[in-house]
Amino acid sequence: MPKMSVGLAMILLIIGNIVAVFSDALIKTLSDDTAVYQFVFFRQLTAVLLLIPFCLKSSRESLIDGLKWHAVRGHIWLLGAIFMVYAISAMPLATANAIFYAAPLIMLPMAMLWFQEKLTMHSITAAILGFIGVLIVIRPTEIDWAATAAIVVAFTLAANNLLIRKLPKHQTVFQTLLLTNLVGMPASLGLAVWEGQPWDFAPLLTAAGSTSFILIYAGFCVVAYRSGDASKIASAEYSGLIGAVVVGLIWFDEIPDIGMAIGTAFIILPLLWLAKVEAKNKRLAAQGKAEQELNTPLPKPILATNTTGA
Repeated sequence: MPKMSVGLAMILLIIGNIVAVFSDALIKTLSDDTAVYQFVFFRQLTAVLLLIPFCLKSSRESLIDGLKWHAVRGHIWLLGAIFMVYAISAMPLATANAIFYAAPLIMLPMAMLWFQEKLTMHSITAAILGFIGVLIVIRPTEIDWAATAAIVVAFTLAANNLLIRKLPKHQTVFQTLLLTNLVGMPASLGLAVWEGQPWDFAPLLTAAGSTSFILIYAGFCVVAYRSGDASKIASAEYSGLIGAVVVGLIWFDEIPDIGMAIGTAFIILPLLWLAKVEAKNKRLAAQGKAEQELNTPLPKPILATNTTGA
Protein backbone atom coordinates (compact mmCIF):
# COMPACT_ATOMS: atom_id res chain seq x y z
CA MET A 1 0.00 0.00 0.00
CA PRO A 2 1.50 3.37 -0.97
CA LYS A 3 2.60 5.68 1.82
CA MET A 4 0.13 8.48 2.41
CA SER A 5 0.69 11.75 4.19
CA VAL A 6 0.13 12.03 7.94
CA GLY A 7 -2.57 14.63 7.29
CA LEU A 8 -4.56 12.37 4.97
CA ALA A 9 -4.24 9.41 7.34
CA MET A 10 -5.52 11.56 10.21
CA ILE A 11 -8.45 12.75 8.08
CA LEU A 12 -9.40 9.12 7.42
CA LEU A 13 -9.30 8.37 11.14
CA ILE A 14 -11.40 11.43 11.95
CA ILE A 15 -14.02 10.42 9.37
CA GLY A 16 -13.95 6.84 10.62
CA ASN A 17 -14.46 7.83 14.25
CA ILE A 18 -17.31 10.18 13.41
CA VAL A 19 -18.96 7.37 11.42
CA ALA A 20 -18.53 5.04 14.41
CA VAL A 21 -20.44 7.49 16.63
CA PHE A 22 -23.50 6.97 14.44
CA SER A 23 -23.29 3.24 15.17
CA ASP A 24 -23.61 4.08 18.87
CA ALA A 25 -26.39 6.57 18.14
CA LEU A 26 -28.42 3.91 16.33
CA ILE A 27 -28.06 1.61 19.33
CA LYS A 28 -29.36 4.41 21.53
CA THR A 29 -32.53 4.68 19.42
CA LEU A 30 -33.58 1.16 20.45
CA SER A 31 -36.70 0.98 22.59
CA ASP A 32 -36.40 -0.11 26.20
CA ASP A 33 -38.19 -3.39 25.52
CA THR A 34 -35.81 -4.47 22.74
CA ALA A 35 -34.39 -7.95 23.29
CA VAL A 36 -30.67 -7.21 23.75
CA TYR A 37 -29.35 -10.67 22.87
CA GLN A 38 -31.49 -10.79 19.74
CA PHE A 39 -30.14 -7.40 18.68
CA VAL A 40 -26.53 -8.49 19.22
CA PHE A 41 -27.21 -11.65 17.19
CA PHE A 42 -28.69 -9.52 14.40
CA ARG A 43 -25.56 -7.34 14.41
CA GLN A 44 -23.34 -10.40 14.00
CA LEU A 45 -25.60 -11.88 11.34
CA THR A 46 -25.63 -8.70 9.25
CA ALA A 47 -21.87 -8.30 9.70
CA VAL A 48 -21.26 -11.80 8.33
CA LEU A 49 -23.62 -11.19 5.38
CA LEU A 50 -21.83 -7.91 4.57
CA LEU A 51 -18.34 -9.42 4.83
CA ILE A 52 -18.84 -12.71 2.98
CA PRO A 53 -18.57 -11.12 -0.51
CA PHE A 54 -15.11 -9.80 0.42
CA CYS A 55 -13.94 -13.24 1.54
CA LEU A 56 -15.35 -15.48 -1.23
CA LYS A 57 -11.93 -15.97 -2.79
CA SER A 58 -10.34 -16.90 0.53
CA SER A 59 -9.10 -20.46 0.82
CA ARG A 60 -10.39 -22.70 3.58
CA GLU A 61 -6.88 -22.98 5.02
CA SER A 62 -6.46 -19.21 5.30
CA LEU A 63 -9.79 -18.90 7.10
CA ILE A 64 -9.26 -21.64 9.68
CA ASP A 65 -5.70 -20.56 10.42
CA GLY A 66 -5.52 -19.24 13.98
CA LEU A 67 -9.13 -20.25 14.61
CA LYS A 68 -8.47 -20.74 18.32
CA TRP A 69 -7.53 -17.09 18.81
CA HIS A 70 -10.37 -15.93 16.60
CA ALA A 71 -12.72 -17.87 18.88
CA VAL A 72 -11.25 -16.22 21.98
CA ARG A 73 -11.52 -12.74 20.46
CA GLY A 74 -14.96 -13.44 19.04
CA HIS A 75 -16.43 -14.32 22.42
CA ILE A 76 -14.71 -11.40 24.14
CA TRP A 77 -16.15 -9.17 21.42
CA LEU A 78 -19.59 -10.71 22.01
CA LEU A 79 -19.35 -9.90 25.71
CA GLY A 80 -18.34 -6.33 24.91
CA ALA A 81 -21.15 -5.93 22.37
CA ILE A 82 -23.76 -6.99 24.91
CA PHE A 83 -22.49 -4.63 27.60
CA MET A 84 -22.12 -1.84 25.04
CA VAL A 85 -25.84 -1.96 24.30
CA TYR A 86 -26.62 -1.68 28.01
CA ALA A 87 -24.14 1.19 28.53
CA ILE A 88 -25.17 3.26 25.52
CA SER A 89 -28.86 2.77 26.18
CA ALA A 90 -28.61 4.07 29.75
CA MET A 91 -25.85 6.71 29.53
CA PRO A 92 -25.24 9.86 27.48
CA LEU A 93 -23.23 9.08 24.34
CA ALA A 94 -20.30 11.26 25.37
CA THR A 95 -20.11 9.78 28.87
CA ALA A 96 -20.16 6.21 27.59
CA ASN A 97 -17.53 6.97 24.95
CA ALA A 98 -15.30 8.68 27.50
CA ILE A 99 -15.22 5.46 29.51
CA PHE A 100 -14.70 3.37 26.36
CA TYR A 101 -11.59 5.47 25.61
CA ALA A 102 -10.00 4.14 28.80
CA ALA A 103 -9.24 0.97 26.78
CA PRO A 104 -5.73 2.14 25.69
CA LEU A 105 -4.86 2.76 29.35
CA ILE A 106 -6.16 -0.67 30.37
CA MET A 107 -3.99 -2.20 27.66
CA LEU A 108 -0.83 -1.10 29.50
CA PRO A 109 -1.10 -3.44 32.53
CA MET A 110 -2.63 -6.14 30.32
CA ALA A 111 0.37 -6.03 28.00
CA MET A 112 2.66 -6.35 31.01
CA LEU A 113 0.79 -9.39 32.33
CA TRP A 114 0.17 -11.14 29.02
CA PHE A 115 3.27 -10.30 27.01
CA GLN A 116 5.78 -9.30 29.71
CA GLU A 117 6.06 -5.79 28.32
CA LYS A 118 7.89 -3.35 30.56
CA LEU A 119 6.00 -0.33 31.82
CA THR A 120 7.84 2.98 31.79
CA MET A 121 7.29 5.81 34.22
CA HIS A 122 5.51 7.66 31.41
CA SER A 123 3.05 4.83 30.78
CA ILE A 124 2.43 4.31 34.51
CA THR A 125 1.75 8.04 34.94
CA ALA A 126 -0.63 8.04 31.97
CA ALA A 127 -2.47 5.01 33.37
CA ILE A 128 -2.88 6.58 36.82
CA LEU A 129 -4.16 9.87 35.40
CA GLY A 130 -6.51 8.02 33.07
CA PHE A 131 -7.89 5.99 35.97
CA ILE A 132 -8.52 9.23 37.86
CA GLY A 133 -10.32 10.52 34.77
CA VAL A 134 -12.58 7.46 34.65
CA LEU A 135 -13.44 7.96 38.33
CA ILE A 136 -14.31 11.60 37.65
CA VAL A 137 -16.55 10.65 34.72
CA ILE A 138 -18.45 7.89 36.48
CA ARG A 139 -18.30 9.45 39.99
CA PRO A 140 -17.81 6.61 42.51
CA THR A 141 -20.88 7.74 44.45
CA GLU A 142 -22.97 7.33 41.30
CA ILE A 143 -21.62 4.03 39.96
CA ASP A 144 -24.53 2.05 38.58
CA TRP A 145 -25.15 -0.82 36.20
CA ALA A 146 -24.59 1.37 33.13
CA ALA A 147 -21.21 2.67 34.34
CA THR A 148 -20.12 -0.86 35.22
CA ALA A 149 -21.20 -2.04 31.76
CA ALA A 150 -19.13 0.73 30.12
CA ILE A 151 -16.05 -0.30 32.12
CA VAL A 152 -16.55 -3.91 31.02
CA VAL A 153 -16.67 -2.68 27.40
CA ALA A 154 -13.36 -0.85 27.88
CA PHE A 155 -11.75 -4.05 29.20
CA THR A 156 -13.07 -6.09 26.25
CA LEU A 157 -11.78 -3.50 23.77
CA ALA A 158 -8.36 -3.58 25.41
CA ALA A 159 -8.22 -7.39 25.39
CA ASN A 160 -9.33 -7.62 21.76
CA ASN A 161 -6.74 -5.07 20.65
CA LEU A 162 -3.93 -6.94 22.40
CA LEU A 163 -5.01 -10.35 21.08
CA ILE A 164 -4.62 -9.09 17.51
CA ARG A 165 -0.95 -10.04 17.97
CA LYS A 166 -2.00 -13.68 18.13
CA LEU A 167 -3.78 -13.62 14.78
CA PRO A 168 -2.12 -14.76 11.54
CA LYS A 169 -0.57 -11.76 9.81
CA HIS A 170 -1.52 -12.98 6.33
CA GLN A 171 -5.25 -12.66 6.99
CA THR A 172 -6.99 -9.57 5.65
CA VAL A 173 -9.08 -7.24 7.78
CA PHE A 174 -12.22 -8.61 6.08
CA GLN A 175 -11.27 -12.17 7.04
CA THR A 176 -10.53 -11.11 10.61
CA LEU A 177 -13.83 -9.26 11.00
CA LEU A 178 -15.74 -12.14 9.39
CA LEU A 179 -14.26 -14.74 11.72
CA THR A 180 -14.68 -12.55 14.81
CA ASN A 181 -18.42 -12.33 14.15
CA LEU A 182 -18.88 -15.85 12.75
CA VAL A 183 -17.35 -17.77 15.67
CA GLY A 184 -19.48 -15.84 18.18
CA MET A 185 -22.79 -16.45 16.43
CA PRO A 186 -23.58 -19.84 18.03
CA ALA A 187 -23.17 -18.30 21.50
CA SER A 188 -25.19 -15.19 20.63
CA LEU A 189 -27.94 -17.32 19.09
CA GLY A 190 -27.99 -19.47 22.20
CA LEU A 191 -28.29 -16.37 24.39
CA ALA A 192 -31.12 -15.06 22.20
CA VAL A 193 -33.00 -18.33 22.58
CA TRP A 194 -32.29 -18.40 26.34
CA GLU A 195 -33.59 -14.82 26.57
CA GLY A 196 -37.02 -16.24 25.85
CA GLN A 197 -38.36 -13.17 24.03
CA PRO A 198 -40.52 -13.55 20.91
CA TRP A 199 -38.44 -13.01 17.81
CA ASP A 200 -38.83 -9.42 16.65
CA PHE A 201 -37.14 -8.56 13.35
CA ALA A 202 -37.98 -4.85 13.57
CA PRO A 203 -34.49 -3.98 15.01
CA LEU A 204 -32.79 -5.88 12.16
CA LEU A 205 -32.45 -2.72 10.04
CA THR A 206 -30.99 -0.80 12.99
CA ALA A 207 -28.54 -3.65 13.59
CA ALA A 208 -27.52 -3.61 9.92
CA GLY A 209 -26.95 0.15 10.01
CA SER A 210 -24.95 -0.03 13.23
CA THR A 211 -22.82 -2.84 11.84
CA SER A 212 -22.22 -1.01 8.56
CA PHE A 213 -20.92 2.08 10.36
CA ILE A 214 -18.56 -0.01 12.49
CA LEU A 215 -17.23 -1.88 9.44
CA ILE A 216 -16.57 1.43 7.66
CA TYR A 217 -14.67 2.63 10.72
CA ALA A 218 -12.61 -0.58 10.85
CA GLY A 219 -11.76 -0.32 7.14
CA PHE A 220 -10.63 3.31 7.45
CA CYS A 221 -8.45 2.35 10.43
CA VAL A 222 -6.73 -0.40 8.47
CA VAL A 223 -6.00 1.93 5.53
CA ALA A 224 -4.72 4.70 7.81
CA TYR A 225 -2.55 2.57 10.11
CA ARG A 226 -1.06 0.48 7.33
CA SER A 227 0.08 3.53 5.40
CA GLY A 228 0.87 6.00 8.17
CA ASP A 229 2.99 6.23 11.32
CA ALA A 230 0.71 5.06 14.14
CA SER A 231 2.41 7.23 16.77
CA LYS A 232 1.74 10.35 14.69
CA ILE A 233 -1.86 9.72 13.71
CA ALA A 234 -3.38 7.85 16.68
CA SER A 235 -4.44 11.09 18.38
CA ALA A 236 -7.02 11.57 15.61
CA GLU A 237 -8.95 8.67 17.15
CA TYR A 238 -10.17 10.95 19.92
CA SER A 239 -12.20 12.98 17.46
CA GLY A 240 -14.86 10.33 18.09
CA LEU A 241 -15.41 11.74 21.56
CA ILE A 242 -16.08 15.19 20.12
CA GLY A 243 -18.43 13.56 17.63
CA ALA A 244 -20.23 11.80 20.49
CA VAL A 245 -20.74 15.12 22.26
CA VAL A 246 -22.12 16.78 19.11
CA VAL A 247 -24.37 13.86 18.10
CA GLY A 248 -25.61 13.47 21.68
CA LEU A 249 -26.41 17.17 21.87
CA ILE A 250 -28.21 17.39 18.51
CA TRP A 251 -29.92 13.99 18.41
CA PHE A 252 -30.67 13.29 22.08
CA ASP A 253 -30.46 16.74 23.74
CA GLU A 254 -27.61 15.53 25.96
CA ILE A 255 -25.59 18.36 27.49
CA PRO A 256 -22.25 17.21 29.00
CA ASP A 257 -21.45 18.56 32.45
CA ILE A 258 -18.15 19.95 33.72
CA GLY A 259 -17.29 16.67 35.47
CA MET A 260 -17.48 14.77 32.20
CA ALA A 261 -15.24 17.36 30.49
CA ILE A 262 -12.61 17.25 33.25
CA GLY A 263 -12.64 13.46 33.41
CA THR A 264 -12.27 13.20 29.65
CA ALA A 265 -9.27 15.52 29.77
CA PHE A 266 -7.66 13.23 32.36
CA ILE A 267 -8.19 10.27 30.01
CA ILE A 268 -7.27 11.81 26.66
CA LEU A 269 -4.43 14.24 27.45
CA PRO A 270 -2.15 11.62 29.08
CA LEU A 271 -2.64 9.37 26.05
CA LEU A 272 -1.67 12.20 23.70
CA TRP A 273 1.35 12.97 25.89
CA LEU A 274 2.35 9.29 25.98
CA ALA A 275 2.08 9.02 22.18
CA LYS A 276 4.29 12.10 21.83
CA VAL A 277 6.88 10.66 24.23
CA GLU A 278 6.93 7.33 22.41
CA ALA A 279 7.29 9.07 19.05
CA LYS A 280 10.23 11.08 20.43
CA ASN A 281 11.89 7.96 21.84
CA LYS A 282 11.43 6.15 18.54
CA ARG A 283 12.98 9.08 16.67
CA LEU A 284 15.95 9.22 19.06
CA ALA A 285 16.48 5.47 18.76
CA ALA A 286 16.47 5.73 14.95
CA GLN A 287 18.98 8.60 15.07
CA GLY A 288 21.20 6.65 17.45
CA LYS A 289 21.13 3.62 15.17
CA ALA A 290 21.98 5.78 12.14
CA GLU A 291 24.91 7.42 13.98
CA GLN A 292 26.17 4.02 15.08
CA GLU A 293 26.13 2.77 11.51
CA LEU A 294 28.02 5.85 10.35
CA ASN A 295 30.67 5.41 13.06
CA THR A 296 31.16 1.71 12.37
CA PRO A 297 34.51 1.32 10.58
CA LEU A 298 34.39 -0.32 7.20
CA PRO A 299 36.10 -3.71 6.95
CA LYS A 300 39.63 -3.56 5.60
CA PRO A 301 39.98 -4.81 2.03
CA ILE A 302 41.59 -8.22 1.70
CA LEU A 303 44.73 -7.94 -0.39
CA ALA A 304 45.17 -10.52 -3.10
CA THR A 305 48.04 -12.94 -2.42
CA ASN A 306 50.10 -14.46 -5.17
CA THR A 307 49.89 -18.17 -4.58
CA THR A 308 51.17 -19.25 -7.97
CA GLY A 309 54.79 -18.37 -7.30
CA ALA A 310 54.90 -16.35 -10.53
